[in-house]
Amino acid sequence: MRNLPAMHLLKNLMLAALLAAAPAFAAPAAPLLSVQPLALTLRTFGGGRFDLAAQRGKWVVLNQWATWCGPCLREMPALSAWVRAHAAHVAALGMAYDGITAGEFAQFMRAHPVSYPVALIDLEHPPAALPEPQELPSTYLVAPDGRIVRHFIGPVTAARLDGAIAAARARHPGWPAP
Repeated sequence: MRNLPAMHLLKNLMLAALLAAAPAFAAPAAPLLSVQPLALTLRTFGGGRFDLAAQRGKWVVLNQWATWCGPCLREMPALSAWVRAHAAHVAALGMAYDGITAGEFAQFMRAHPVSYPVALIDLEHPPAALPEPQELPSTYLVAPDGRIVRHFIGPVTAARLDGAIAAARARHPGWPAP
């Protein structure tokens, strides 16, 4: 005679283990791909203007960060070097989500220079083109046609950017290498 309660318990435990492991076996999520090209124009530190539409044909890194964010500050030098090394086919914009004055921001940028333009975001009126970041740093990779192909949460590295571009180029071979 079988022990039905024990078999029922074993079946439930096996089902629970299978469900717990399911995310490990699931296919990776498809990269974010916006349907329409992103429209974004911002005034940058130093009085310039960044217009995403003017960057068509290049990969664009939109990096959301803050002066008080340790991981953001640690990623800035490497991101700056990567953008500088790929300047022929890459542009970037740093977007500082900070409640500081323009003078404080200028002082910060003198101490932490980068090779790409930066904008101090008005927290009362952030750009509508991108969602407000829930975690920092937050980085969007925009393809040469202006559509978002990847969203990174946390520090972005050269390897992560190179991998995302390679994956996007596999689907769109006409897009340039950085």
